[in-house]
Amino acid sequence: MDTTAPPEIFDSLPYYDDDLTKYPHLQEMVEGELAREPSAPQTLHPRVPPLVEPFITPLLKAELERAANNKPFPALDTLRYTLPAPSSTPATDEEWKSALDNAHAQLQHQRIRQQNLALLQTYGSNAWRIQNYLLESTAKQTETSLEQLKELTVEVNRERKNSQDRVGKQLTALETRWTELISSVLQIEMANVALDAEINRLNKKEAELAEL
Repeated sequence: MDTTAPPEIFDSLPYYDDDLTKYPHLQEMVEGELAREPSAPQTLHPRVPPLVEPFITPLLKAELERAANNKPFPALDTLRYTLPAPSSTPATDEEWKSALDNAHAQLQHQRIRQQNLALLQTYGSNAWRIQNYLLESTAKQTETSLEQLKELTVEVNRERKNSQDRVGKQLTALETRWTELISSVLQIEMANVALDAEINRLNKKEAELAEL
């Protein structure tokens, strides 16, 4: 024996039904039912994948925290660009070698900076324009997709409203026809009752006449 209850089907025509407007007590009942509904869960479903953390280095993380806390930008460290001479007098060969290596490193660093600035001056503006063009193109495509989606949503809602208005009018006509048929049946039943009473009266009168 199958004890499984059939699924309940809830159907409505929200664009056509106006029972909540006609009968205010229904609105109160609906609000009461909504108040008894459990609140939405605060945690995500277990099947939802965890949030992916972006690739952030410790230095970048510290900089983001500094910007979030509105702290001033640290002063530029100029010590690394200085060329200190050996502190001892007379200096040893190792100290002079360390100072010379530092001077070579600073010189190479300045050369690399000069090359980077030259490359940036030559190709940086074009790369920036290309990047801006790509971003503008992506933004236009996104805006176009958004407008198409909005138009599609409006069209779907318009079709739903027209369909529900059409079906609602058919239902109203059928309900009116059903009411008329029920009224006709009741009138026929009342006429039958009246005829039965009249027949019973005539039969009774006929019997009385027959006795006489």
